[in-house]
Amino acid sequence: MSEPVVKGWCPGAYRPMMSGDGLIVRVRPRLGRLSRAQVLGLCEAAATHSGGIIDLTNRANLQLRGVAEDAHEPLLAQLFALGLVDADPETESRRNLIVAPFWQPGDLIHRIAAELSNRLHELPDLPAKFGFSVDCSVSPLLAGESADIRVERTATGGILVRADGRTAGRAVAPEEAVDTVLALAHWFATNRGEARRMAVVSDQLGEDWAQEFSAPPRPRPDAGPHADGMMVGVPFGSTSAPALAALVEQTGAQAVTVTPWRLLHLPGVAHVRRPGFITEPGDPLLATHACPGAPLCPQGTVATRDLARALAPRVGGGLHVSGCAKGCAYPRPAPRTLVGREGAFDLVREGCSWDEPELRALSPDTLLNRPELL
Repeated sequence: MSEPVVKGWCPGAYRPMMSGDGLIVRVRPRLGRLSRAQVLGLCEAAATHSGGIIDLTNRANLQLRGVAEDAHEPLLAQLFALGLVDADPETESRRNLIVAPFWQPGDLIHRIAAELSNRLHELPDLPAKFGFSVDCSVSPLLAGESADIRVERTATGGILVRADGRTAGRAVAPEEAVDTVLALAHWFATNRGEARRMAVVSDQLGEDWAQEFSAPPRPRPDAGPHADGMMVGVPFGSTSAPALAALVEQTGAQAVTVTPWRLLHLPGVAHVRRPGFITEPGDPLLATHACPGAPLCPQGTVATRDLARALAPRVGGGLHVSGCAKGCAYPRPAPRTLVGREGAFDLVREGCSWDEPELRALSPDTLLNRPELL
């Protein structure tokens, strides 16, 4: 069997990626938040121009699956009319920004993230997956998420800009944060060599980039009531356009914030009860990861999500079911990882999908009938 192909880039709006069910088109919500009209318009666009499936990514983006090639241009036009894509493909491709989700209009997170978004044209040429996070609430929420340059709080309440791979960053005044981010991005572009991520070269930075430590991070939120609204889980980060539209219409939500944890935040909403969504904390499905698998992904040789859904309550979460060794759904160590290979599964314990398995060639029936193997 041939090795899975690692493409080194993610799909975008203007540069979609072909999968087994058609093109995948990525939508990057501005500062991670969509208005009610944008959500409903996006659902209509997905139902009209794609297979109607909307995925949440670990960078707080949305992906429309199953877009036919001749539907791509009409879809782009509808997304542009909704204010969900930039007119300039280069600017759109640079908007790799994760924002701590509970920002309020005019607060520090909003001001810094909005300024950085407006100054993306000042960035140098960067690798496709190079990204940023603005996480300067009192305790960081995004420390475990993928970002190359981070804006965070210091332990004493100040602001710092930190290069990924370093435990400390440069202390700055709030109004200097974006200038400092841009300067660090230009340093990376000049000094990266063949490196694609900041963590590979950040040890070359001087001591002036290690002045303060970040504030201790806080745990990521769970499903249920949170802040001024509700956190709603999306199993495997995948829902249908009609289901998402019904969620917004039934709850009366005026906005939806996308998080990198397969959770949607609905500000101002006090109660949610909709089939297909998770509203109770501790649900094992939120600790279970599974890619679309076969036949939706051409590199997968196994179906993944039905098995993951059946196993989740039996193993209590901490499970990653991957259609191939790429591990797209969870590219990091998990307590248990099942890796599809030639129609069966290999089991990796406390590792990633590309690590050496402990058991090989386990059938779905074996796994369902003998969950103690996990």
